[in-house]
Amino acid sequence: MKTAPTIMILFVFLFAACTDKTADEHGYEHEAGVPIAIGIEPLAYTIYTDKSELFVEFKPLVVGSKSNFAAHFTILGENFLPLTEGKVTVSLILGETGIRNSADTVSSPGIFRLALIPKKAGVGKLVFDIKTKDYTDQIVMENITVYPDERTVLENQTETVVSDEIVYLKEQAWKVEFANTPILKQSFSDIIKTNGQILSAPGDEMMVTASASGIVLFSGNKTIVGSEVTNGTNLFTISGGNITESNIDVVYKEAKANYDKAKADFDRASELVKDDIVSQKDFLQAKVNVENAQTTFHNISKNYSAKGQGISSPIAGFVKNILVSEGQYVEAGTPLTIISQNKKLVLQANVSQRYFSKLPSITSANFKTVGSETVYNTQELNGKIISFGKSASATSPFIPVTFEVDNIGNIIPGSVAEVYLKSAPIPNALVIPVSALMEEQGKFYVYVQLGGESFQKREVKLGASDGINVQVLSGGSEGERVVSKGAYQIKLSTASGTLPAHGHEH
Repeated sequence: MKTAPTIMILFVFLFAACTDKTADEHGYEHEAGVPIAIGIEPLAYTIYTDKSELFVEFKPLVVGSKSNFAAHFTILGENFLPLTEGKVTVSLILGETGIRNSADTVSSPGIFRLALIPKKAGVGKLVFDIKTKDYTDQIVMENITVYPDERTVLENQTETVVSDEIVYLKEQAWKVEFANTPILKQSFSDIIKTNGQILSAPGDEMMVTASASGIVLFSGNKTIVGSEVTNGTNLFTISGGNITESNIDVVYKEAKANYDKAKADFDRASELVKDDIVSQKDFLQAKVNVENAQTTFHNISKNYSAKGQGISSPIAGFVKNILVSEGQYVEAGTPLTIISQNKKLVLQANVSQRYFSKLPSITSANFKTVGSETVYNTQELNGKIISFGKSASATSPFIPVTFEVDNIGNIIPGSVAEVYLKSAPIPNALVIPVSALMEEQGKFYVYVQLGGESFQKREVKLGASDGINVQVLSGGSEGERVVSKGAYQIKLSTASGTLPAHGHEH
């Protein structure tokens, strides 16, 4: 039979073993052989600057006890990439004194391991200094408590539970295109969404026509759609060939013969008029005849060669369209090609009659061509509104609204476009990117980032959209951050049931 002291010793041993096991499961370390008290939850903070996002987990700071920091650093940019190299220093400052610890390398991409052992209790701040070859940054966490012992930690510990919380690890987000964006309160505009077309601006194109009748011959690689040409670039040659009627070669020879004859008659009349052998009237008629013959001959011979009549570009630009085929017979005045300078474009939006009263308030527009996700802004393209229709035509129920914009080189005239006309201003509108929206059974929702690895799926009610941003009427608050890239990956992870439990150990 065991004595009472023996039973007590066994109980203490079992309790200590159980305590060690629980602490290990939470990922806590033991300092000086003293296990962390059961039930202490790690702290997690997410802080943003203009350059970085810090998500850090650590156990509450206790005097004389080591706290390990798993500091996750994300470089804010297009895809929120992990910080992979640099030096990170964490400082605990209480009053006029402090302690610090540094790490020169990552333990894994984006994660720096740091540790501190506080020397005194109180309320201070943690400062994380980042130094890389590209930039420096400082992240400050205010009102950080250092507890005198773990019992005090337990007495002051509170836990906020989010029933529909979704955990999506940094290690997962760093492997895909991911970004989050704060919900901003800003001036927005009432939007009229419609369709339209991109057209060439008036005066920006010129039709090139045949100056004589004959067979069309192309002049090398400049007579190809899209070719760049300068003023005077030879495009076509009109050849007489074996044509019996309206032959350019015959016309040239006749014009030259007429000019030669008229010039000879004028030279003869110029001598005879001196002796009054011919009348002043006949002399003047001879002068008119030679001037007319000279004009006709010079027009024909200006671009004429042994090959035929040359046709050149009247302006610099590019060949937009070829209207004839090589070897085709054309009459004088037949359109041959269109040369476009492509400097200006016209955006013509077709607006329903029910918005007629709003047309005078339209100032600018966003638009994107069908098949492209790039959204252009007329103001950024130095655009201006040219006109808006005052009535609908008998053939169309729509009212045209026309903008002129600069062509930056990647907008094709003739393209169909989605147009977002901006009219009356909406002050202090809550706005998020359109890319943050997810649709499910006709309802829209977003993923709100509650913390570094904590998200919540939330339904939102939407207002106006300009193709880039959309107004949020309900479901979001200013300053909250929504996932603007990577929301679909979170949805897939949720659906697969592979998301880790909250409080995972890194």
